[in-house]
Amino acid sequence: MSTLSYLNNANAAYIDSLYQNYQQDPESVDFGWQKFFEGFDFGKSDKANAAADTAVSTADQTHFLKEINVLNMIDGYRTRGHLFTKTNPVRERRKYVPGKELETFGLSDADLNTVFNAGVEVGLGPAKLSDIRDLLEQTYCQSIGAEYRYLRDPDKITWFQERMERSR
Repeated sequence: MSTLSYLNNANAAYIDSLYQNYQQDPESVDFGWQKFFEGFDFGKSDKANAAADTAVSTADQTHFLKEINVLNMIDGYRTRGHLFTKTNPVRERRKYVPGKELETFGLSDADLNTVFNAGVEVGLGPAKLSDIRDLLEQTYCQSIGAEYRYLRDPDKITWFQERMERSR
């Protein structure tokens, strides 16, 4: 139920007259209405200034989307990295689709030297994509791997994840 559902039964003309009184003299209305109208004015001014205040450049939007893609890549390694381990000395593993290529995650070689805050997720802090990928390769795709993301208990998943990523 909406926290403002009580307004559905209110007399709009009465509220409008209260608002007009408030605009002329805020002290002329009850304290509760003062706070309501303060919020109303604040919300109204935010919408009027929203275009100017939140103008985000296309480059910022693209970088934000790439941050999300890097987080998806980290999750991809954590979830499927064990499929790419080098555990069979006799023959190579079969090829899995989708793979672990940058393009799978909406990234490219041009992004390798870009610094992403998503590195914090793996304990690197803000880091270049190449460093994040190298860490994930060392952690999840070498001669030892672990499949743990199927577990239902988030605490156990976190336990494995912390041990795997700290062991490098």
